[in-house]
Amino acid sequence: MSMNGSIIVLGAGMAGLAAGMSGLSVYEAEERPGGISSSYYLHSISAERLFKTPPHRDAYRFEIGGGHWIFGGDPAVHRLIRCLTSVHSYSRKSAIWFPHLARLVPYPLQNHLSFLGPDLAARSLREIIDASASRQKISTMAEWMRLSFGETLFRLFFQPFHELYAAGLSEKIVPQDAHKSPLDLDLIVQGALSSSPPVGYNTTFVYPSEGLDDLARAMAASCDTRLGKRIVRIVCEEKEIHFADGSTAGYGALLSTLPLHHVLEMADLKTAAPPDPYSSVLVLNIGAVKERACPQEHWVYVPVNRGGFHRVGFYSNVDVSFLPQSARSSGDRVSLYVEKAFPAGYKPGGAEISRYAREVTNQLQAWGWIGEVDVLDPTWVEVAYTWSWVGSNWKQEALSLLEKHDIYQIGRYGRWRFQGIADSIRDGLLAGAAMAGSGRCQRACATADRDAWVEECLPTAAMHGETTMAHNVGDRP
Repeated sequence: MSMNGSIIVLGAGMAGLAAGMSGLSVYEAEERPGGISSSYYLHSISAERLFKTPPHRDAYRFEIGGGHWIFGGDPAVHRLIRCLTSVHSYSRKSAIWFPHLARLVPYPLQNHLSFLGPDLAARSLREIIDASASRQKISTMAEWMRLSFGETLFRLFFQPFHELYAAGLSEKIVPQDAHKSPLDLDLIVQGALSSSPPVGYNTTFVYPSEGLDDLARAMAASCDTRLGKRIVRIVCEEKEIHFADGSTAGYGALLSTLPLHHVLEMADLKTAAPPDPYSSVLVLNIGAVKERACPQEHWVYVPVNRGGFHRVGFYSNVDVSFLPQSARSSGDRVSLYVEKAFPAGYKPGGAEISRYAREVTNQLQAWGWIGEVDVLDPTWVEVAYTWSWVGSNWKQEALSLLEKHDIYQIGRYGRWRFQGIADSIRDGLLAGAAMAGSGRCQRACATADRDAWVEECLPTAAMHGETTMAHNVGDRP
């Protein structure tokens, strides 16, 4: 690949915008940047989505894909984020809700067995200790959960929750995201007897004080961002992109954040291996009266319920700025989201969504979490979670095939892996700097020295983005 060719970025989510901050053009299908991390606003008297903060601020703030918080990541990335927008820091509060027990148990469940009562805690602890000594071969997510945490916890939480979370795929896909279910025998024993400290991948996180849309707009202002440009075809032989509006663009190489299988389809490229699966998510964003039993947690995992959802997140428990201005001091309102996963290829229609929304509302009201609903707005994330079949090499084959045609996938959906916003920004900064190609960064990229790449490219990209942002939109502390 020539480093001097025209480099185009596909997708103005966080990874794509970060890549564009190295001076590359970014094409986005929607009329706004941010992807599924976009924030929007709703008044109780209007169903119209507003994508900028209303002047009077008397509206609920939601996100297209449910709550997206910025956790982990390199210090250089966080420095860049803080230059682009002001952020607040938080310590995670999450739990599991067992409706039949009417009990909230802190997350992760295995580290808080004392909340289940002495008999259940003792049995679960024995099974976990026995499981730790087992050397059985594990191939699927369901097997991993059963053989890691024992039959009792598997039946109580891990099996029903992951069937909902993975849209019925837990017995067909390989284990992934082990950091979400940490297994530390010392902490498990401690939690069975008394209390256990917070653990996991997101014990602390940050969030922009003016919403993720503020961060996305600041990043977009530092890029050559082309909005409303939906790609329908990639002609690899001619190195040309075709857009839905009839226009075209030539390229030397593509940095794509679009879902891996979509890019293969648009480029008319086929792999020998069958594509790995994904699941879609319906998000119900709800603003309502807050009832006395409403959890104080930031999000709650729900393994069993009538609606079939797997998580309820409470935006306003993270920050009251998600509430209308008039409700922030009274504490009588709550802003929340409810997630339900669906298998790939299935999208519920309007009537089904309406029935489901009523069922969810009735369920939350029966639990005493919410009262009268002010606003309820469904959003749809077509590719929400990505998975891998047991024994699959599709992802590797697909990435290699695209790279032969100068198409380089980056970001969470581009590379078909779970990662947060901070890591997606890091991906974009590294890839954008490498593609833009300058000095030591280009040499590190050419020699495939990952450590040198990280050392040289990330600070260069972050500082380049910071300087460009300061020039274009003004330095913001």
